Amino acid sequence: MIWRWTKRFFLLGTSILSAVLLANYAVNRSARNLVHDSIKDTPAKKVGLLLGTGKFLRNRHINLFYKYRIDATIALYKAGKIKYILISGDNSRKGYDEPTNMKEDLIAAGIPETVIYLDYAGFRTLDSIVRCKKVFSERDILVISQQFHNERALYIATANDMTAEGFNAKSVSKRYGAKTYIREYLARTKMFLDLLFGKDPKFLGEGIKIG
Repeated sequence: MIWRWTKRFFLLGTSILSAVLLANYAVNRSARNLVHDSIKDTPAKKVGLLLGTGKFLRNRHINLFYKYRIDATIALYKAGKIKYILISGDNSRKGYDEPTNMKEDLIAAGIPETVIYLDYAGFRTLDSIVRCKKVFSERDILVISQQFHNERALYIATANDMTAEGFNAKSVSKRYGAKTYIREYLARTKMFLDLLFGKDPKFLGEGIKIG
């Protein structure tokens, strides 16, 4: 009896591990030629989709994932690689507003407010990508985040018939972002389930024209 249950748990664990590794491989391979580290080699796009994250950690130190995404967006705009910036992030609870925080920091760096658009319902990466297409009517975009995040976002974009590429913001060390990197493996697996079952964003709403 014990051996039978041990075997079942082993097979279940092996299946889950295989699914996670397969999802990770598929995402990496799909985005292989679509992500860029060099601004010079990055194609110019009308819209840069900046994926949100929290500005501060629990210890109130600046979140380096946040800082490096802001830095990347500023550099891309000043290099003429993007004309407009769509910030998509979480604003689901009082006192937590990723898009507004990012907007304020971009404006402080000299980015005109008139070129910045906010999506307050980017609760997940899938929401951000699909809403970019269905709400903001933008199918050809440059996604701005760290490479691991860009790769998943681009897989979602491709699955939704979008033409998207990514610019990789500076990475942080695996020690600093260990939880984020581990969580990414699970997020990629969940993404496949969401796409398989046709998961929609939590909110859509009326269309917004950029530019």
